[in-house]
Amino acid sequence: MPDMSQDQITRLRAIMARLRDPEHGCPWDVEQTFATIAPYTIEEAYEVADAIEREAWDELKGELGDLLFQSVFHARMAEEAGLFDFDDVARSIADKMVARHPHVFGDESNAKSAEQQTRDWEAVKAAERAAKARGGVLDDVALGLPALMRAEKLQKRAARVGFDWPEIGMVVDKIAEEARELAEARATLPQEKIEEELGDLLFVVANLARHLKVDPEVALRAANAKFVRRFHFIEAALAERGRTPDQSDLDEMDALWTEAKTQGL
Repeated sequence: MPDMSQDQITRLRAIMARLRDPEHGCPWDVEQTFATIAPYTIEEAYEVADAIEREAWDELKGELGDLLFQSVFHARMAEEAGLFDFDDVARSIADKMVARHPHVFGDESNAKSAEQQTRDWEAVKAAERAAKARGGVLDDVALGLPALMRAEKLQKRAARVGFDWPEIGMVVDKIAEEARELAEARATLPQEKIEEELGDLLFVVANLARHLKVDPEVALRAANAKFVRRFHFIEAALAERGRTPDQSDLDEMDALWTEAKTQGL
């Protein structure tokens, strides 16, 4: 085992190297690739967000450790392939943070509002994208993002070059239009067309969130949590009556839902 006196990042890297050792390591860890580990990386990031949303501070340390382990895992595989190592990863993000904060690490004044600093940040990122010779405005919006988040980012990027509705009322009108088209598709068109129309509606809803300066992922997570709270109330109320939801009906459960709302759930 790695020396317990090592600093913990060094220790973690040594553990990862041992796990990946072809002869003495863990067979599961050895056979993994970037592609097979990527879903776990995404899952761990969501578990960090979940712990924060629940204010489960006792769990957050462990969840952050799990996410850090994902970076160490990917860096180890990259080192084995001769691509880069963990030091390169750390150096890359450190250099980026220094370059993107000239008002902290450089000569620029830090007497700026958060809004101005955000604009400056976007300008630096735009220059970095140009230096990478990306082909189009949307080309580096990551494909692996959750669909709702990616929709918002695509629209935000297009808006920077003027492709955007100038007022929020036009977005609301478009939502109504897409909803009508979905209703028509439901009645007359095949399933793949219904899916397309629903996608169009969700895409415009994401655009509305952007115009309202609301993170659609955050808003939907809050709505999910609210639904869970209220449905738990329904289950508890029915249990007091000696029944379960499948032994109830919509009218009774809807009345309990309204009661949950009146109680602020």
